[in-house]
Amino acid sequence: MTAESFAPLMFAGLILIMLIGFPVAFSLGALGLGCGLFAIHMGWFPANFMGNLPLNLFGILSNDLLLAIPFFTMMGAILEKCGLAEDLLESLSQLFGTARGGLGYSIIVVGFILGAITGTVAGQVIAMSMIALPIMMRYRYDMRYATGVLAASGTITQLVPPSLVLVVMADQLGRSVGDMYKGAWGPSILQVLIFLVYTFVLTRLRPAALPGIPPEDRTMTGWVLWRTALRGIVPSAALIFAVLGSMGGLPFMDHAIATPTEAGAMGAVGAFLLAALHKRLTWPLVRDAMTGTMRITAMVVFILIGSRVFSLVFQGVDGGLWIEHMLRDLPGGQTGFLIVVNVFIFFLAFFLDFFEIAFIILPMLGPVADKMGIDLIWFGVLLCVNMQTSFMHPPFGFALFYLRGISDTLFKNGALPRKVESKDIYLGAIPFVLLQLLLVVVVIFVPQTVTVFLDKPLVVDLEKVEMPDVPDLGAEENEEDTDRDADALLREAAPAEEAPAEPDKKP
Repeated sequence: MTAESFAPLMFAGLILIMLIGFPVAFSLGALGLGCGLFAIHMGWFPANFMGNLPLNLFGILSNDLLLAIPFFTMMGAILEKCGLAEDLLESLSQLFGTARGGLGYSIIVVGFILGAITGTVAGQVIAMSMIALPIMMRYRYDMRYATGVLAASGTITQLVPPSLVLVVMADQLGRSVGDMYKGAWGPSILQVLIFLVYTFVLTRLRPAALPGIPPEDRTMTGWVLWRTALRGIVPSAALIFAVLGSMGGLPFMDHAIATPTEAGAMGAVGAFLLAALHKRLTWPLVRDAMTGTMRITAMVVFILIGSRVFSLVFQGVDGGLWIEHMLRDLPGGQTGFLIVVNVFIFFLAFFLDFFEIAFIILPMLGPVADKMGIDLIWFGVLLCVNMQTSFMHPPFGFALFYLRGISDTLFKNGALPRKVESKDIYLGAIPFVLLQLLLVVVVIFVPQTVTVFLDKPLVVDLEKVEMPDVPDLGAEENEEDTDRDADALLREAAPAEEAPAEPDKKP
């Protein structure tokens, strides 16, 4: 066995050990250390090669960019638990609910707004389901559409800035977080439009499946309704503009005045202020938010450490070269590479979380994409669009699990007239998974959906540069000066003539 043939075995072992179900961080660390000891025994690299491991791990822990993760997580946890989702959904559902399919439109728009605020799929799906699911069942909405739109609207948060996935991808690809956010705005807006168009088409094809709420059932009307809706939207929008604008993550912004870590800290402070504005800032809320932040941050750090142990050994046995040669030889060039990678990520997302894919798979694919001339900002956003589906895959999607759990709780509490069947949840998710895959295809073949908001670099074509003829106004004077200088040099170089001797004078 050679080092070149051992790399594919390591990759196969990676897939196998993750399918076992043991925590990924510890599985990766154990697999990396075991393969490293075997490689040292076989003489593929010296024992002191593993001495780079502590330096790599300390390099991870000293990465300032990763400090943005707990800050953004804290911001989302505070806003998730302060009842902002409930206020937004209730006001918008009464504002648009009288139109056919109005509840569906409200859920999609609220999912987009909350995605830019909270950044947590579980919180969005649970909060929106608690309010909207009983109402949709009361007005006889199609159950498959109701469960599908609730789950899909919660997954938008993985793509809408300031998404934690985009922060991790920017770190792994070595690109600016602000540029990654700018690139994600186009696909995230397009995803919302696709969901809205799908809902509109259903209201025309199956009007009885998406009815409107009778106007007399609304509890708020007029200025009171608009004031309630604006009270939830305006402060949230101001916070997002402040956070993203300070780090240059909004479209048409060329400069940043804060790092992602500083912007995250400002967002966390703003979340506390918004919670206080809604008079819901309590110690239990803060304690729960801090506990959730601690768990997510610890999970991310341990996954990152385990993946670094594995990747160090994998690179030591030339695994990166094996991946590069395998993917660069695919038919179709860049298009073939992108299709194969996205199909691989799509099926891998059945079993792995988006953090695990970003930390484990992305470092293997990023260098290959860079060498093939693919823009890494566009590549990262494309994979993020694909990884949305990891929450929607029947039967393993986490959003479907959250929806299953909250629907059972609501039925036991008497909020639902009947139990939601599992087949309705799974079959309702399939159309929205297809819509998310449609966005993947659009981003591949229309890259302007990502690059439209990115800064355009100044490109100079040297072959088309023309140098204008500049007239030499002092040509004659320069020639005369040159002639005089030449004559002076000749006189200095010529021997001096001897003067005639004077006759002697006699006294």
